Amino acid sequence: MATATISFGLVTVPVRLYSAAESTAAISFNLLHDKCGSRLKQQYLCQKDGEVVTRDQMVKGYEFAKDQYVTFTEEEIKAMAEEATRTIEITEFVPAEKVDPVYFDTAYYLGPDKGGERAYKLLAAAMKQTGRSALAKWPARGKQYLVLLRAIEGGLVMQTLHYADEVRPFTEVPVGDAAVKEPELKLATQLVEQIAADEFHPENYQDEVRKRYQEAIQRKVDGQEVTVPTVEQPRAQIVDLMEALKASLAGKAAKAAPAKAEPAAARKASRAADARSARPLARAAGGSRGRR
Repeated sequence: MATATISFGLVTVPVRLYSAAESTAAISFNLLHDKCGSRLKQQYLCQKDGEVVTRDQMVKGYEFAKDQYVTFTEEEIKAMAEEATRTIEITEFVPAEKVDPVYFDTAYYLGPDKGGERAYKLLAAAMKQTGRSALAKWPARGKQYLVLLRAIEGGLVMQTLHYADEVRPFTEVPVGDAAVKEPELKLATQLVEQIAADEFHPENYQDEVRKRYQEAIQRKVDGQEVTVPTVEQPRAQIVDLMEALKASLAGKAAKAAPAKAEPAAARKASRAADARSARPLARAAGGSRGRR
């Protein structure tokens, strides 16, 4: 995507930026004229006189009070923007676990640029051995980003971060003053342990909503009708928390039980089938003895 240089102390590491994820856009629909099926065109209208305003008649303004604006020219905006120096300046190294993921934004893979392989691997190894990540400043696209460089298996990841004033404090969230009871905590812990996993496997998950959209769109393209499924009614809620925990544990246990009971049930069915098949043979044997 771009090239840059990591700088810490007098050491510089030339790197290349690669997209760490392919952002799958949500399924979007265009607005069409229901009469002829033509796509509609968006226009900007002046709220005061109702005129259609073209782009060459537009200026950018900042609303500092209700319906009050100060305007800026493109040259003034460019003068305020951060100059792209392509330098990722490390300011400090912090323990990797001390940066709350709530600050995480976009991730980029960093790879060494030509001639920077040795310095790149040295930095990644030092960060991995010390268990620290690097906080840095990265000027790009007219902004100054706060970024976190993390050492992963094989190299480095650069994560753009939200600034402190962009993250709302959790104290704004009302959580009430309910107390946690020990028996409830014990059952909740058991439920957690029942569906716990030691590793994260992202390949086990997919966007099922997007999949439904894609399947419906393909059916439409193929000239088929799309049936609207009936909405499943929500299940009755269990008001008592202890009863809800017990029911959840029982439900998880019931799902696991058939797999364990299957061999015994199969053996029982096999013995019953053997007994049924043996009865005609016994009757035949008895009849032959009578004739002799």
